[in-house]
Amino acid sequence: MGETPLARPEASSISIALTGSGGAGVMTAGTMLLNAAAEAGWYGLMVRSSGPQIRGGEAAALLRIASRPVDCLDDRFDLVIGADWQNIHRFADEIPLDAASVMIGDPDQGTPPEIFLKQGPRLAHVAFKKIAKSIPGSWPNMIMLGVAAASIGLPLEALRNALRKSYKKGGEGLAASLAAAEAGVAAAHALPSIPRLAPPRPAGKARWSITGNEAAGYGAIRGGVRFAAAYPITPATEVLEWLAPALARVGGILVQAEDELASINMAIGASFGGVPSLTATAGPGLSLMTEALGLAVAAEVPVVVIDVMRGGPSTGIPAKSEQSDVNIAVYGLHGDAPRLVVAPNSIADCLTATQWAVHLAESLQVPAIVLSDQYFGQTRGIVDRPAGLSFMGERTRAEGGAEAYKRYALTPSGVSPMAVPGTPGTAYTAEGLEHNERGIPSSQSADHVAQLAKREKKLQLHDYGKHWAELAGEGEVAVVTFGSCTGPVREALARIVAEGGQTRLVSMRLLAPAQPERLARALEGAKRVLVVEQNQGAQFYRYLRAHFELPGEVRSFHRPGPLPIRPGEIYRQITEWSRA
Repeated sequence: MGETPLARPEASSISIALTGSGGAGVMTAGTMLLNAAAEAGWYGLMVRSSGPQIRGGEAAALLRIASRPVDCLDDRFDLVIGADWQNIHRFADEIPLDAASVMIGDPDQGTPPEIFLKQGPRLAHVAFKKIAKSIPGSWPNMIMLGVAAASIGLPLEALRNALRKSYKKGGEGLAASLAAAEAGVAAAHALPSIPRLAPPRPAGKARWSITGNEAAGYGAIRGGVRFAAAYPITPATEVLEWLAPALARVGGILVQAEDELASINMAIGASFGGVPSLTATAGPGLSLMTEALGLAVAAEVPVVVIDVMRGGPSTGIPAKSEQSDVNIAVYGLHGDAPRLVVAPNSIADCLTATQWAVHLAESLQVPAIVLSDQYFGQTRGIVDRPAGLSFMGERTRAEGGAEAYKRYALTPSGVSPMAVPGTPGTAYTAEGLEHNERGIPSSQSADHVAQLAKREKKLQLHDYGKHWAELAGEGEVAVVTFGSCTGPVREALARIVAEGGQTRLVSMRLLAPAQPERLARALEGAKRVLVVEQNQGAQFYRYLRAHFELPGEVRSFHRPGPLPIRPGEIYRQITEWSRA
Protein backbone atom coordinates (compact mmCIF):
# COMPACT_ATOMS: atom_id res chain seq x y z
CA MET A 1 0.00 0.00 0.00
CA GLY A 2 2.96 2.31 0.52
CA GLU A 3 3.83 4.72 3.29
CA THR A 4 1.87 7.89 3.97
CA PRO A 5 4.00 11.02 3.71
CA LEU A 6 3.37 12.15 7.28
CA ALA A 7 4.93 10.57 10.34
CA ARG A 8 2.13 9.37 12.56
CA PRO A 9 2.06 7.99 16.10
CA GLU A 10 1.10 4.37 16.47
CA ALA A 11 -2.06 3.38 18.32
CA SER A 12 -2.98 0.01 19.79
CA SER A 13 -6.50 0.45 18.41
CA ILE A 14 -8.23 2.70 15.89
CA SER A 15 -11.97 3.37 15.64
CA ILE A 16 -13.64 3.90 12.27
CA ALA A 17 -17.26 4.65 11.34
CA LEU A 18 -18.54 4.04 7.81
CA THR A 19 -21.92 5.70 7.32
CA GLY A 20 -24.47 6.24 4.60
CA SER A 21 -28.02 5.75 3.47
CA GLY A 22 -29.45 2.26 3.43
CA GLY A 23 -28.20 0.56 0.28
CA ALA A 24 -24.94 2.54 0.12
CA GLY A 25 -23.01 -0.61 0.97
CA VAL A 26 -21.37 0.58 4.19
CA MET A 27 -21.96 -2.76 5.93
CA THR A 28 -20.30 -4.59 3.03
CA ALA A 29 -17.34 -2.22 3.12
CA GLY A 30 -17.10 -2.54 6.90
CA THR A 31 -17.12 -6.33 6.74
CA MET A 32 -14.40 -6.33 4.09
CA LEU A 33 -12.30 -3.90 6.15
CA LEU A 34 -12.61 -6.16 9.18
CA ASN A 35 -11.69 -9.19 7.06
CA ALA A 36 -8.66 -7.36 5.69
CA ALA A 37 -7.57 -6.52 9.24
CA ALA A 38 -7.82 -10.20 10.11
CA GLU A 39 -5.74 -11.06 7.02
CA ALA A 40 -3.06 -8.68 8.33
CA GLY A 41 -3.07 -10.33 11.77
CA TRP A 42 -4.99 -7.71 13.74
CA TYR A 43 -7.96 -8.15 16.05
CA GLY A 44 -11.14 -6.14 15.78
CA LEU A 45 -14.91 -5.94 15.85
CA MET A 46 -17.69 -4.38 13.81
CA VAL A 47 -20.96 -3.21 15.32
CA ARG A 48 -23.91 -2.84 12.97
CA SER A 49 -26.16 0.14 13.61
CA SER A 50 -29.30 0.99 11.69
CA GLY A 51 -32.74 2.44 12.19
CA PRO A 52 -35.99 0.51 12.67
CA GLN A 53 -36.82 0.39 8.97
CA ILE A 54 -36.90 -2.88 7.03
CA ARG A 55 -35.14 -1.35 4.01
CA GLY A 56 -33.50 2.00 3.33
CA GLY A 57 -33.01 4.55 6.06
CA GLU A 58 -29.62 5.07 7.66
CA ALA A 59 -26.79 2.62 8.31
CA ALA A 60 -23.44 2.69 10.08
CA ALA A 61 -20.66 0.15 10.42
CA LEU A 62 -18.78 0.96 13.64
CA LEU A 63 -15.35 -0.69 13.69
CA ARG A 64 -12.51 -0.93 16.15
CA ILE A 65 -9.34 -2.54 14.81
CA ALA A 66 -6.55 -3.32 17.24
CA SER A 67 -3.19 -4.99 17.71
CA ARG A 68 -4.62 -6.71 20.82
CA PRO A 69 -7.93 -8.41 21.61
CA VAL A 70 -10.83 -5.96 22.05
CA ASP A 71 -14.35 -6.62 23.30
CA CYS A 72 -15.95 -3.19 23.09
CA LEU A 73 -16.06 0.09 21.22
CA ASP A 74 -13.72 2.86 22.36
CA ASP A 75 -14.70 6.23 23.84
CA ARG A 76 -14.30 8.12 20.54
CA PHE A 77 -13.81 7.63 16.80
CA ASP A 78 -10.66 8.49 14.90
CA LEU A 79 -12.18 8.38 11.44
CA VAL A 80 -15.67 8.80 9.95
CA ILE A 81 -16.19 8.14 6.24
CA GLY A 82 -19.59 9.03 4.81
CA ALA A 83 -20.93 7.78 1.51
CA ASP A 84 -23.43 10.59 2.08
CA TRP A 85 -24.54 12.59 5.09
CA GLN A 86 -28.25 11.79 4.88
CA ASN A 87 -29.64 10.94 8.33
CA ILE A 88 -26.15 10.67 9.85
CA HIS A 89 -27.39 13.01 12.59
CA ARG A 90 -29.26 10.01 13.97
CA PHE A 91 -25.87 8.48 14.86
CA ALA A 92 -24.57 11.60 16.62
CA ASP A 93 -24.63 9.99 20.07
CA GLU A 94 -23.15 6.74 18.77
CA ILE A 95 -20.17 8.36 17.00
CA PRO A 96 -18.43 10.72 19.47
CA LEU A 97 -15.67 12.81 17.89
CA ASP A 98 -13.05 15.35 18.99
CA ALA A 99 -10.47 17.69 17.46
CA ALA A 100 -8.19 14.77 16.55
CA SER A 101 -10.93 13.02 14.55
CA VAL A 102 -11.19 13.15 10.77
CA MET A 103 -14.42 13.17 8.72
CA ILE A 104 -14.17 12.27 5.03
CA GLY A 105 -17.05 12.71 2.63
CA ASP A 106 -17.97 13.18 -1.00
CA PRO A 107 -17.98 16.93 -1.80
CA ASP A 108 -21.03 16.41 -4.01
CA GLN A 109 -22.96 15.22 -0.94
CA GLY A 110 -22.64 18.48 1.00
CA THR A 111 -21.17 18.81 4.49
CA PRO A 112 -21.70 16.86 7.71
CA PRO A 113 -24.43 18.08 10.08
CA GLU A 114 -23.58 20.79 12.59
CA ILE A 115 -23.99 18.33 15.48
CA PHE A 116 -20.77 16.69 14.28
CA LEU A 117 -18.94 19.83 13.18
CA LYS A 118 -19.24 21.46 16.60
CA GLN A 119 -17.12 18.64 18.04
CA GLY A 120 -14.19 20.02 16.03
CA PRO A 121 -13.16 17.23 13.64
CA ARG A 122 -10.95 17.92 10.66
CA LEU A 123 -12.75 17.65 7.32
CA ALA A 124 -11.57 16.17 4.04
CA HIS A 125 -13.16 15.26 0.72
CA VAL A 126 -12.97 12.33 -1.69
CA ALA A 127 -15.21 12.23 -4.76
CA PHE A 128 -16.38 8.67 -4.16
CA LYS A 129 -19.05 8.65 -6.86
CA LYS A 130 -16.94 10.32 -9.55
CA ILE A 131 -14.01 7.99 -8.95
CA ALA A 132 -16.34 4.98 -9.02
CA LYS A 133 -17.87 6.14 -12.32
CA SER A 134 -14.40 6.26 -13.85
CA ILE A 135 -13.92 2.53 -13.08
CA PRO A 136 -16.46 0.39 -14.99
CA GLY A 137 -18.44 -1.89 -12.73
CA SER A 138 -17.22 -0.39 -9.46
CA TRP A 139 -19.12 1.12 -6.56
CA PRO A 140 -18.41 4.07 -4.21
CA ASN A 141 -18.28 1.82 -1.15
CA MET A 142 -15.17 0.13 -2.53
CA ILE A 143 -13.50 3.56 -2.83
CA MET A 144 -14.46 4.11 0.82
CA LEU A 145 -12.91 0.76 1.69
CA GLY A 146 -9.59 1.72 0.11
CA VAL A 147 -9.57 5.11 1.84
CA ALA A 148 -10.23 3.52 5.23
CA ALA A 149 -7.59 0.82 4.75
CA ALA A 150 -4.90 3.28 3.69
CA SER A 151 -5.76 5.72 6.47
CA ILE A 152 -4.98 3.21 9.22
CA GLY A 153 -1.95 1.67 7.52
CA LEU A 154 -3.51 -1.63 6.46
CA PRO A 155 -1.21 -3.55 4.06
CA LEU A 156 -2.42 -3.53 0.48
CA GLU A 157 -1.98 -7.29 0.07
CA ALA A 158 -4.23 -7.94 3.08
CA LEU A 159 -6.92 -5.79 1.47
CA ARG A 160 -6.54 -7.62 -1.83
CA ASN A 161 -6.77 -11.01 -0.13
CA ALA A 162 -9.95 -9.99 1.68
CA LEU A 163 -11.53 -8.90 -1.60
CA ARG A 164 -10.50 -12.11 -3.36
CA LYS A 165 -12.13 -14.17 -0.61
CA SER A 166 -15.31 -12.10 -0.87
CA TYR A 167 -15.45 -12.64 -4.65
CA LYS A 168 -14.77 -16.36 -4.68
CA LYS A 169 -15.70 -16.67 -8.34
CA GLY A 170 -13.42 -13.81 -9.35
CA GLY A 171 -14.43 -12.25 -12.65
CA GLU A 172 -15.24 -8.67 -13.55
CA GLY A 173 -16.75 -7.89 -10.14
CA LEU A 174 -13.49 -8.71 -8.37
CA ALA A 175 -11.40 -6.79 -10.90
CA ALA A 176 -13.61 -3.70 -10.54
CA SER A 177 -13.58 -3.85 -6.74
CA LEU A 178 -9.81 -4.26 -6.61
CA ALA A 179 -9.36 -1.29 -8.92
CA ALA A 180 -11.79 0.80 -6.88
CA ALA A 181 -10.14 -0.09 -3.57
CA GLU A 182 -6.71 0.79 -4.97
CA ALA A 183 -8.09 4.09 -6.24
CA GLY A 184 -9.30 4.76 -2.70
CA VAL A 185 -5.83 3.96 -1.40
CA ALA A 186 -4.31 6.50 -3.80
CA ALA A 187 -6.86 9.15 -2.78
CA ALA A 188 -6.11 8.60 0.92
CA HIS A 189 -2.53 9.84 0.69
CA ALA A 190 -3.70 13.43 0.26
CA LEU A 191 -5.95 13.34 3.33
CA PRO A 192 -5.38 14.51 6.92
CA SER A 193 -3.40 12.04 9.00
CA ILE A 194 -4.75 9.87 11.78
CA PRO A 195 -2.64 7.55 13.98
CA ARG A 196 -1.30 4.46 12.27
CA LEU A 197 -2.31 1.15 13.77
CA ALA A 198 0.51 -0.52 15.69
CA PRO A 199 1.89 -3.77 14.22
CA PRO A 200 -0.20 -6.81 15.12
CA ARG A 201 0.88 -9.19 17.81
CA PRO A 202 2.25 -12.50 16.51
CA ALA A 203 -0.60 -14.95 16.21
CA GLY A 204 -0.25 -17.39 19.09
CA LYS A 205 -3.24 -19.43 17.99
CA ALA A 206 -5.91 -19.50 15.34
CA ARG A 207 -8.25 -16.53 15.14
CA TRP A 208 -11.88 -16.63 14.11
CA SER A 209 -14.16 -14.10 12.44
CA ILE A 210 -17.45 -14.74 14.18
CA THR A 211 -20.56 -13.07 15.57
CA GLY A 212 -22.06 -13.83 18.94
CA ASN A 213 -25.10 -15.36 17.26
CA GLU A 214 -22.90 -17.69 15.20
CA ALA A 215 -20.85 -18.57 18.28
CA ALA A 216 -24.02 -19.35 20.25
CA GLY A 217 -25.23 -21.66 17.49
CA TYR A 218 -21.91 -23.47 17.41
CA GLY A 219 -21.90 -23.76 21.21
CA ALA A 220 -25.36 -25.32 21.06
CA ILE A 221 -24.21 -27.96 18.58
CA ARG A 222 -21.07 -28.67 20.61
CA GLY A 223 -23.32 -29.13 23.63
CA GLY A 224 -25.37 -31.76 21.83
CA VAL A 225 -28.39 -29.84 20.47
CA ARG A 226 -29.83 -31.65 17.47
CA PHE A 227 -33.23 -30.00 17.13
CA ALA A 228 -34.14 -26.32 16.91
CA ALA A 229 -37.51 -24.70 16.31
CA ALA A 230 -37.42 -21.20 14.89
CA TYR A 231 -39.53 -18.12 14.50
CA PRO A 232 -37.56 -15.17 13.09
CA ILE A 233 -37.09 -12.09 15.28
CA THR A 234 -34.49 -9.34 15.34
CA PRO A 235 -31.75 -9.63 16.59
CA ALA A 236 -31.82 -13.42 17.14
CA THR A 237 -32.63 -14.60 13.62
CA GLU A 238 -28.97 -15.17 12.70
CA VAL A 239 -28.70 -17.87 15.38
CA LEU A 240 -31.36 -19.81 13.54
CA GLU A 241 -30.00 -19.03 10.08
CA TRP A 242 -26.60 -20.34 11.12
CA LEU A 243 -28.07 -23.43 12.80
CA ALA A 244 -30.22 -24.53 9.84
CA PRO A 245 -27.38 -25.88 7.65
CA ALA A 246 -25.09 -26.66 10.59
CA LEU A 247 -27.65 -28.95 12.23
CA ALA A 248 -28.19 -30.78 8.96
CA ARG A 249 -24.47 -31.55 8.77
CA VAL A 250 -24.55 -33.29 12.16
CA GLY A 251 -27.78 -35.19 11.60
CA GLY A 252 -30.06 -32.65 13.28
CA ILE A 253 -32.94 -30.54 12.02
CA LEU A 254 -34.36 -27.03 12.30
CA VAL A 255 -38.07 -26.38 11.81
CA GLN A 256 -39.46 -22.90 11.19
CA ALA A 257 -42.55 -22.56 13.34
CA GLU A 258 -45.54 -20.30 12.82
CA ASP A 259 -44.86 -18.27 15.96
CA GLU A 260 -42.96 -18.22 19.26
CA LEU A 261 -45.57 -20.31 21.05
CA ALA A 262 -45.17 -23.08 18.52
CA SER A 263 -41.38 -22.89 18.49
CA ILE A 264 -40.92 -23.31 22.24
CA ASN A 265 -43.49 -26.11 22.41
CA MET A 266 -41.87 -27.91 19.48
CA ALA A 267 -38.53 -27.70 21.28
CA ILE A 268 -40.03 -29.04 24.50
CA GLY A 269 -41.71 -31.86 22.58
CA ALA A 270 -38.50 -32.85 20.84
CA SER A 271 -36.65 -32.82 24.15
CA PHE A 272 -39.37 -34.99 25.73
CA GLY A 273 -38.61 -37.40 22.88
CA GLY A 274 -34.96 -37.55 23.95
CA VAL A 275 -33.31 -34.98 21.65
CA PRO A 276 -31.49 -31.96 23.16
CA SER A 277 -33.39 -28.97 21.81
CA LEU A 278 -33.24 -25.20 21.50
CA THR A 279 -34.96 -22.09 20.30
CA ALA A 280 -33.71 -18.52 19.97
CA THR A 281 -35.68 -15.31 20.38
CA ALA A 282 -35.66 -11.76 21.73
CA GLY A 283 -37.63 -10.10 24.53
CA PRO A 284 -41.08 -10.07 22.88
CA GLY A 285 -40.72 -13.75 21.99
CA LEU A 286 -39.52 -14.67 25.47
CA SER A 287 -42.66 -13.05 26.89
CA LEU A 288 -44.77 -15.39 24.77
CA MET A 289 -42.71 -18.42 25.81
CA THR A 290 -43.05 -18.05 29.57
CA GLU A 291 -46.07 -20.33 30.03
CA ALA A 292 -44.41 -23.11 28.05
CA LEU A 293 -41.20 -22.66 30.06
CA GLY A 294 -43.28 -23.19 33.19
CA LEU A 295 -44.46 -26.47 31.66
CA ALA A 296 -40.82 -27.47 31.09
CA VAL A 297 -40.03 -26.68 34.74
CA ALA A 298 -42.99 -28.70 36.05
CA ALA A 299 -42.40 -31.64 33.68
CA GLU A 300 -38.61 -31.41 34.14
CA VAL A 301 -37.94 -31.34 30.42
CA PRO A 302 -34.60 -29.74 29.46
CA VAL A 303 -34.70 -27.01 26.83
CA VAL A 304 -32.50 -24.03 25.98
CA VAL A 305 -33.76 -20.58 24.99
CA ILE A 306 -31.25 -18.06 23.66
CA ASP A 307 -32.62 -14.58 24.37
CA VAL A 308 -30.75 -12.00 22.29
CA MET A 309 -31.86 -8.94 24.27
CA ARG A 310 -32.84 -5.68 22.57
CA GLY A 311 -34.31 -2.35 23.62
CA GLY A 312 -37.76 -2.62 25.18
CA PRO A 313 -40.49 -2.69 26.32
CA SER A 314 -42.87 -4.08 23.70
CA THR A 315 -41.43 -3.73 20.19
CA GLY A 316 -38.94 -1.22 21.58
CA ILE A 317 -35.78 -0.75 19.49
CA PRO A 318 -35.31 -4.04 17.63
CA ALA A 319 -31.88 -3.31 16.11
CA LYS A 320 -30.19 -1.86 19.22
CA SER A 321 -28.87 -3.45 22.40
CA GLU A 322 -30.08 -3.31 26.00
CA GLN A 323 -29.75 -5.61 29.02
CA SER A 324 -33.37 -5.17 30.03
CA ASP A 325 -34.59 -8.79 30.16
CA VAL A 326 -32.94 -9.65 33.49
CA ASN A 327 -36.20 -9.51 35.43
CA ILE A 328 -38.20 -11.66 33.03
CA ALA A 329 -35.34 -14.17 32.79
CA VAL A 330 -34.87 -14.69 36.54
CA TYR A 331 -38.42 -13.98 37.78
CA GLY A 332 -40.75 -14.16 34.78
CA LEU A 333 -42.56 -17.47 35.32
CA HIS A 334 -45.66 -17.91 37.43
CA GLY A 335 -45.47 -20.07 40.54
CA ASP A 336 -42.19 -21.22 42.06
CA ALA A 337 -40.38 -22.20 38.89
CA PRO A 338 -36.60 -22.50 39.28
CA ARG A 339 -34.63 -22.33 36.06
CA LEU A 340 -31.11 -21.62 34.82
CA VAL A 341 -30.03 -18.21 33.51
CA VAL A 342 -26.59 -18.03 31.88
CA ALA A 343 -24.99 -14.88 30.42
CA PRO A 344 -21.98 -14.90 28.05
CA ASN A 345 -19.42 -12.16 28.71
CA SER A 346 -17.83 -11.75 25.25
CA ILE A 347 -18.50 -12.58 21.61
CA ALA A 348 -16.28 -15.65 21.90
CA ASP A 349 -17.88 -16.62 25.22
CA CYS A 350 -21.25 -16.94 23.48
CA LEU A 351 -19.90 -20.33 22.36
CA THR A 352 -18.76 -21.48 25.80
CA ALA A 353 -21.74 -20.10 27.70
CA THR A 354 -24.28 -21.67 25.34
CA GLN A 355 -22.51 -25.02 25.39
CA TRP A 356 -22.45 -24.87 29.18
CA ALA A 357 -26.15 -23.97 29.26
CA VAL A 358 -26.98 -27.05 27.17
CA HIS A 359 -24.88 -29.21 29.49
CA LEU A 360 -26.62 -27.83 32.58
CA ALA A 361 -30.10 -28.09 31.10
CA GLU A 362 -29.55 -31.70 30.08
CA SER A 363 -27.81 -32.72 33.30
CA LEU A 364 -30.39 -31.06 35.58
CA GLN A 365 -33.47 -31.59 33.38
CA VAL A 366 -34.49 -27.94 33.53
CA PRO A 367 -34.98 -25.00 31.14
CA ALA A 368 -31.98 -22.74 30.60
CA ILE A 369 -32.14 -19.18 29.31
CA VAL A 370 -29.00 -17.78 27.68
CA LEU A 371 -29.00 -13.98 28.06
CA SER A 372 -27.10 -12.66 25.08
CA ASP A 373 -27.90 -9.27 23.50
CA GLN A 374 -27.90 -7.43 20.20
CA TYR A 375 -24.38 -6.12 20.76
CA PHE A 376 -22.96 -9.62 21.07
CA GLY A 377 -25.33 -11.25 18.63
CA GLN A 378 -24.85 -8.99 15.62
CA THR A 379 -21.30 -7.75 16.22
CA ARG A 380 -18.63 -9.51 14.20
CA GLY A 381 -15.32 -9.91 15.97
CA ILE A 382 -11.85 -11.13 15.11
CA VAL A 383 -11.15 -13.22 18.21
CA ASP A 384 -8.82 -15.92 19.38
CA ARG A 385 -10.38 -19.29 18.76
CA PRO A 386 -12.70 -20.02 21.71
CA ALA A 387 -11.68 -23.00 23.78
CA GLY A 388 -15.20 -24.25 24.34
CA LEU A 389 -15.77 -27.03 26.87
CA SER A 390 -14.80 -30.66 26.78
CA PHE A 391 -18.20 -32.06 27.69
CA MET A 392 -21.63 -32.38 26.12
CA GLY A 393 -24.97 -32.35 27.89
CA GLU A 394 -26.01 -35.77 29.08
CA ARG A 395 -29.25 -36.46 30.91
CA THR A 396 -29.80 -39.32 33.32
CA ARG A 397 -31.67 -42.01 31.38
CA ALA A 398 -34.17 -44.53 32.67
CA GLU A 399 -33.46 -48.16 31.83
CA GLY A 400 -36.19 -50.38 30.40
CA GLY A 401 -37.94 -53.04 32.41
CA ALA A 402 -38.03 -51.15 35.71
CA GLU A 403 -40.92 -52.00 38.00
CA ALA A 404 -43.24 -49.14 38.94
CA TYR A 405 -41.14 -46.54 37.17
CA LYS A 406 -41.08 -43.26 39.08
CA ARG A 407 -40.28 -40.49 36.64
CA TYR A 408 -40.17 -37.88 39.41
CA ALA A 409 -38.55 -39.98 42.11
CA LEU A 410 -37.25 -38.06 45.11
CA THR A 411 -33.52 -38.72 44.76
CA PRO A 412 -30.64 -37.32 46.87
CA SER A 413 -29.53 -35.05 44.00
CA GLY A 414 -33.04 -34.04 42.99
CA VAL A 415 -32.42 -35.45 39.49
CA SER A 416 -34.46 -38.51 38.55
CA PRO A 417 -34.00 -40.80 35.52
CA MET A 418 -35.84 -39.60 32.41
CA ALA A 419 -37.22 -42.18 30.01
CA VAL A 420 -37.25 -41.95 26.24
CA PRO A 421 -40.80 -42.62 24.97
CA GLY A 422 -41.15 -46.22 23.87
CA THR A 423 -38.71 -47.65 26.42
CA PRO A 424 -40.51 -50.73 27.85
CA GLY A 425 -41.92 -50.27 31.31
CA THR A 426 -41.19 -46.55 31.57
CA ALA A 427 -44.33 -44.87 30.29
CA TYR A 428 -45.22 -41.70 32.16
CA THR A 429 -47.22 -38.50 31.82
CA ALA A 430 -45.38 -35.17 31.43
CA GLU A 431 -47.69 -32.20 31.84
CA GLY A 432 -48.15 -28.96 33.72
CA LEU A 433 -50.34 -30.35 36.51
CA GLU A 434 -48.65 -31.05 39.80
CA HIS A 435 -47.96 -34.75 40.25
CA ASN A 436 -46.56 -37.41 42.50
CA GLU A 437 -43.35 -39.38 41.94
CA ARG A 438 -45.06 -41.55 39.31
CA GLY A 439 -46.18 -38.52 37.31
CA ILE A 440 -49.84 -39.02 38.23
CA PRO A 441 -51.62 -35.65 38.67
CA SER A 442 -52.09 -34.80 42.34
CA SER A 443 -53.43 -31.85 44.32
CA GLN A 444 -52.20 -33.25 47.62
CA SER A 445 -50.14 -30.87 49.72
CA ALA A 446 -47.47 -33.47 50.43
CA ASP A 447 -46.89 -34.15 46.73
CA HIS A 448 -46.80 -30.45 45.85
CA VAL A 449 -44.31 -29.58 48.59
CA ALA A 450 -42.12 -32.59 47.75
CA GLN A 451 -41.96 -31.80 44.04
CA LEU A 452 -41.31 -28.09 44.64
CA ALA A 453 -38.42 -29.01 46.92
CA LYS A 454 -37.10 -31.53 44.38
CA ARG A 455 -37.05 -29.00 41.56
CA GLU A 456 -35.31 -26.42 43.70
CA LYS A 457 -32.84 -28.83 45.30
CA LYS A 458 -31.31 -30.11 42.08
CA LEU A 459 -30.29 -26.60 41.08
CA GLN A 460 -29.04 -25.67 44.53
CA LEU A 461 -26.95 -28.82 45.05
CA HIS A 462 -25.23 -28.82 41.67
CA ASP A 463 -21.55 -27.87 41.61
CA TYR A 464 -21.20 -25.20 38.92
CA GLY A 465 -17.42 -25.08 39.25
CA LYS A 466 -15.36 -22.17 37.98
CA HIS A 467 -17.70 -21.34 35.12
CA TRP A 468 -20.12 -19.36 37.32
CA ALA A 469 -18.13 -16.13 36.81
CA GLU A 470 -15.01 -14.58 35.35
CA LEU A 471 -12.79 -13.24 38.14
CA ALA A 472 -9.80 -10.95 37.64
CA GLY A 473 -7.69 -8.47 39.57
CA GLU A 474 -7.51 -7.57 43.23
CA GLY A 475 -8.00 -4.65 45.56
CA GLU A 476 -10.60 -2.95 47.70
CA VAL A 477 -12.65 -1.71 44.73
CA ALA A 478 -14.66 -4.33 42.83
CA VAL A 479 -16.90 -4.05 39.79
CA VAL A 480 -19.68 -6.61 39.40
CA THR A 481 -21.27 -6.87 35.98
CA PHE A 482 -22.49 -9.35 33.36
CA GLY A 483 -22.86 -9.78 29.63
CA SER A 484 -21.78 -7.12 27.16
CA CYS A 485 -20.87 -4.64 29.91
CA THR A 486 -17.91 -6.90 30.74
CA GLY A 487 -15.77 -5.64 27.84
CA PRO A 488 -15.88 -1.93 28.73
CA VAL A 489 -15.49 -2.75 32.43
CA ARG A 490 -12.42 -4.88 31.72
CA GLU A 491 -10.87 -2.10 29.65
CA ALA A 492 -11.63 0.58 32.25
CA LEU A 493 -10.02 -1.52 34.96
CA ALA A 494 -6.96 -2.09 32.77
CA ARG A 495 -6.54 1.69 32.52
CA ILE A 496 -6.69 2.03 36.29
CA VAL A 497 -4.15 -0.76 36.79
CA ALA A 498 -1.85 0.88 34.21
CA GLU A 499 -1.92 4.01 36.38
CA GLY A 500 -0.89 2.02 39.45
CA GLY A 501 -4.36 1.42 40.88
CA GLN A 502 -5.95 -1.83 42.01
CA THR A 503 -9.40 -3.10 41.10
CA ARG A 504 -11.09 -6.42 40.65
CA LEU A 505 -13.65 -7.70 38.18
CA VAL A 506 -16.52 -10.10 38.80
CA SER A 507 -18.40 -10.86 35.59
CA MET A 508 -21.20 -13.25 36.49
CA ARG A 509 -21.93 -15.94 33.93
CA LEU A 510 -24.49 -17.79 36.10
CA LEU A 511 -27.25 -15.41 37.14
CA ALA A 512 -29.68 -18.06 38.35
CA PRO A 513 -29.70 -19.94 40.55
CA ALA A 514 -28.04 -17.37 42.79
CA GLN A 515 -24.62 -18.30 44.15
CA PRO A 516 -24.27 -16.11 47.29
CA GLU A 517 -21.41 -18.07 48.84
CA ARG A 518 -19.30 -17.92 45.67
CA LEU A 519 -19.86 -14.20 45.23
CA ALA A 520 -19.06 -13.57 48.88
CA ARG A 521 -15.69 -15.30 48.43
CA ALA A 522 -15.02 -13.36 45.23
CA LEU A 523 -15.71 -10.04 47.01
CA GLU A 524 -13.94 -10.84 50.26
CA GLY A 525 -11.99 -7.76 51.40
CA ALA A 526 -13.75 -5.38 49.00
CA LYS A 527 -14.81 -2.07 50.54
CA ARG A 528 -16.47 -0.55 47.50
CA VAL A 529 -18.60 -2.41 44.95
CA LEU A 530 -19.81 -0.87 41.71
CA VAL A 531 -22.55 -2.73 39.81
CA VAL A 532 -22.61 -1.95 36.08
CA GLU A 533 -25.43 -2.77 33.65
CA GLN A 534 -27.28 -1.39 30.62
CA ASN A 535 -30.93 -0.86 31.52
CA GLN A 536 -33.13 1.84 33.01
CA GLY A 537 -34.29 0.10 36.19
CA ALA A 538 -30.99 -1.28 37.58
CA GLN A 539 -32.47 -4.77 37.30
CA PHE A 540 -29.18 -6.61 37.90
CA TYR A 541 -28.30 -4.41 40.88
CA ARG A 542 -31.70 -5.02 42.48
CA TYR A 543 -31.40 -8.74 41.83
CA LEU A 544 -28.02 -8.77 43.57
CA ARG A 545 -29.33 -6.83 46.56
CA ALA A 546 -32.22 -9.28 46.87
CA HIS A 547 -30.14 -12.47 46.86
CA PHE A 548 -26.60 -11.55 47.91
CA GLU A 549 -24.82 -9.83 50.78
CA LEU A 550 -22.63 -7.23 49.08
CA PRO A 551 -19.79 -5.87 51.23
CA GLY A 552 -18.93 -2.25 51.99
CA GLU A 553 -20.38 0.68 50.09
CA VAL A 554 -22.35 -0.38 47.03
CA ARG A 555 -23.24 1.82 44.06
CA SER A 556 -25.10 1.20 40.83
CA PHE A 557 -24.03 2.57 37.46
CA HIS A 558 -26.75 1.90 34.96
CA ARG A 559 -28.45 3.48 32.00
CA PRO A 560 -30.59 2.12 29.18
CA GLY A 561 -29.53 1.46 25.62
CA PRO A 562 -29.21 1.92 22.77
CA LEU A 563 -25.88 3.66 23.38
CA PRO A 564 -23.21 1.19 24.54
CA ILE A 565 -21.56 1.81 27.88
CA ARG A 566 -18.00 2.89 27.14
CA PRO A 567 -14.77 2.28 29.09
CA GLY A 568 -14.27 5.97 29.87
CA GLU A 569 -17.61 6.20 31.66
CA ILE A 570 -16.73 3.36 34.01
CA TYR A 571 -13.20 4.69 34.50
CA ARG A 572 -14.63 8.05 35.62
CA GLN A 573 -17.15 6.40 37.91
CA ILE A 574 -14.41 4.51 39.74
CA THR A 575 -11.76 7.25 39.87
CA GLU A 576 -14.20 9.96 40.98
CA TRP A 577 -15.59 7.64 43.64
CA SER A 578 -12.08 6.84 44.86
CA ARG A 579 -11.28 10.56 45.19
CA ALA A 580 -14.52 11.34 47.02
